[in-house]
Amino acid sequence: MSNGDSAGEAPERGPSSAVGGQHPARAAVLGFVIATAAIAIAGLIGSAVGPVGRNLGAIAAVVFLVIPYYYAARHGQDLYDYGFRSQPLGLGLKLGFGIPVIVFPLFFAGFVFFYEVVCQTDLLAALAPPGMCRLYGGWGELHMPPLTWRTLELLFIQIVVVALPEELFFRGFVLQLLERALPPKRRLWGGGVGLALVVSSALFALGHLAVSPDPRRLAVFFPGLMFGWVFSKTRSVLAGTIIHALSNVFIHLLEKAF
Repeated sequence: MSNGDSAGEAPERGPSSAVGGQHPARAAVLGFVIATAAIAIAGLIGSAVGPVGRNLGAIAAVVFLVIPYYYAARHGQDLYDYGFRSQPLGLGLKLGFGIPVIVFPLFFAGFVFFYEVVCQTDLLAALAPPGMCRLYGGWGELHMPPLTWRTLELLFIQIVVVALPEELFFRGFVLQLLERALPPKRRLWGGGVGLALVVSSALFALGHLAVSPDPRRLAVFFPGLMFGWVFSKTRSVLAGTIIHALSNVFIHLLEKAF
């Protein structure tokens, strides 16, 4: 990521409200449609062509990186303007590691409560991911899953292939353009809260249906709100990338812990 501004302030540099005469909201939605269509097509091809299917995550990452890069290059900008930077480094690290310390225990409690409830009946079990209720053993089976080199490998993949590309696209590109068109009417602890945040989070959730049309995947709308707020506060993808990657690894470990 690029460096540049002082560690204590979020940089103001970013795309203009109507870059090159194109309305930013239209550009954001068009970019989302193109990305979703490209990934969905790759998924269809991957169901028949093994190498494509096995590398679908990497293909999605490339799509999420190329679209902001192409848009920026066409308008005389670079990815720095879309949050691809480490500054404000101090604030980004504090939020990136501090928010999980607060949120993860709450999520753990919600995770256990959810499975304790839905796994009681076959009807409610349909709300859980396939096979999860069969594996869930309750508090009596709770244990610390082994942390191995595979865990570090998973974290690396989550950062490079999943979190960073998605944060650059959905927050740096989509949310930032939407905020230019629909400026937040209020700010909560420095992060914008408004229609742009809600719409970008909804697009983030819908994008998860591109390959797997499972309505349970729409639940990522809620962490999308958190990722978007963090980006709006810092104008950098650093904190969101850290939180996003750690969240995915934490969920993976939770599923192994019961």
